[in-house]
Amino acid sequence: MTFKELRRFVAQGEGLEIEFKRKVYYPHKIAREAVAFANTKGGKLIIGVSDDGTINGLKHPDEELYALATTLQKFCKPQIEYQLHRIEVPRTEGKEVLVFDIKPHTQKPVFLLHDSKGKIGRAYIRSLDKSLQASREMRKILKAESNPKDTFVNYGEKEQWLLKYLGSHKRINVENFAKLAAISIPEASAILVKMTLARLIAIEPQEGGADYFSQGKDF
Repeated sequence: MTFKELRRFVAQGEGLEIEFKRKVYYPHKIAREAVAFANTKGGKLIIGVSDDGTINGLKHPDEELYALATTLQKFCKPQIEYQLHRIEVPRTEGKEVLVFDIKPHTQKPVFLLHDSKGKIGRAYIRSLDKSLQASREMRKILKAESNPKDTFVNYGEKEQWLLKYLGSHKRINVENFAKLAAISIPEASAILVKMTLARLIAIEPQEGGADYFSQGKDF
């Protein structure tokens, strides 16, 4: 990647597939962005660029690279695949921008582990320009989409109720569905996951959960 190409990406601003970081202050926190990209459509994690798009570059790129690359290797499960670009910033004293071009993973969800022992972790996904923790339902959907197969949906009373509800309301979440349909949270969760996988409804990640809405089809 050339500096000219870098400027074109930066000009797009942060979004679903682009994230800027001025420096690697907290490698484990920045790794969330990489995990989110891997769990979504992939993306470019650009280190050495401020939130406003100013290309500052890194004075010590080797140290920044080591810190983040080591974190990605130790704390991401399964391992994230990426291509690294090092771009020298013109008219500076050797400053560089690091671009981690992260690929969407074939075995989702990818987890960011809390410790190197690898027992506890969280999955993140990308939504617009934010990286959000994946809900239980989102994790199930990611896993199922990594091993696609036909999804059979039994159109029972609750499924029909949900479609009718979403025909006149914009969205619903798992807690509201369970309460309004008078079913348990696990049952509501299972129905939402199956209907999302069958493309009958769509999911929109939110901080701490997810909303579901109609695909605009007639049933």
